[in-house]
Amino acid sequence: MPNELQHYMMWTFVNEAKLPDDVEDLLVPGERAICAYSTIRDVAIFTDKRLIVRDAQGITGKKVEMYTLPYKSIDMYSTENAGHLDLNAEVELWTRAGHIKINLKRSADVRKIDKILAAFILK
Repeated sequence: MPNELQHYMMWTFVNEAKLPDDVEDLLVPGERAICAYSTIRDVAIFTDKRLIVRDAQGITGKKVEMYTLPYKSIDMYSTENAGHLDLNAEVELWTRAGHIKINLKRSADVRKIDKILAAFILK
């Protein structure tokens, strides 16, 4: 895909969080939630089929945009742990829709995310 058509997104996952109470409303039959991470304004949920990112918008946060990234659309990914001076670890995903970068604060376990991605992408 030519660079001018590539789409680039960036998210920040702060720390692992409790699965939201309404997570079942987002899942299709047979899909199960694995874990969740708090984001700057909302939550990201890893399931056994996809990554769902809820992004609250606006001043009140009542407007919510939902992103769904099926694992089958990921062509390649990389993970980088935080070093001594780095504050963030990183996950980069190259997908059919473009490039996605996820910054992980120190409290988020990059190796856990690495294992989740590998388990479901390499299925």
